[in-house]
Amino acid sequence: MPVVILDRDGVINRDSPEFIKSPAEWEALPGSLEAIASLCRNGFRVAVASNQSGVGRGLFDLGTLHAINDRMRQAVENSGGHLAVVECCPHHPDAGCDCRKPRTGLLRRVARALGTDLDGVPCIGDSARDMEAATAVGARPILVLTGNGQHTLDAGIDTGVEVFRDLAAAAAALVRERRQ
Repeated sequence: MPVVILDRDGVINRDSPEFIKSPAEWEALPGSLEAIASLCRNGFRVAVASNQSGVGRGLFDLGTLHAINDRMRQAVENSGGHLAVVECCPHHPDAGCDCRKPRTGLLRRVARALGTDLDGVPCIGDSARDMEAATAVGARPILVLTGNGQHTLDAGIDTGVEVFRDLAAAAAALVRERRQ
């Protein structure tokens, strides 16, 4: 089964410059849950790879991060979808870890968990670091204009990056492509 890797904040749910610090603050973007369900119905395994430096910054703990991700998983399942794996980097940006995007550790963990390689795997995100990580592992970088996406586009991105209005539009394109 083909894999699609999604960033979380700004792609699936609303982002906040103050961080999403509790399950109550997690709010799905319009159409994102239905987009994930559509990907699943059409034979994709959907994974999430997300920087969550709020843990490393002391804004919330790992238990709270797991609770936020549980809320996301439940919302996806209530919409008819399934998240095959959720991987997060909880480290502070200055920690020097290998998992914080644009480094590739998160994407490699997803690949190991799903028993797949990353060559050509669609990686959908809203930031330059999402695009850089995808490119670095030979995946297919896809930018959505939700979250920080418009700012990322305005700042300039590589010409090889596909751009869509939101996750729903990106998912619809991937489903059409799979059906051809």
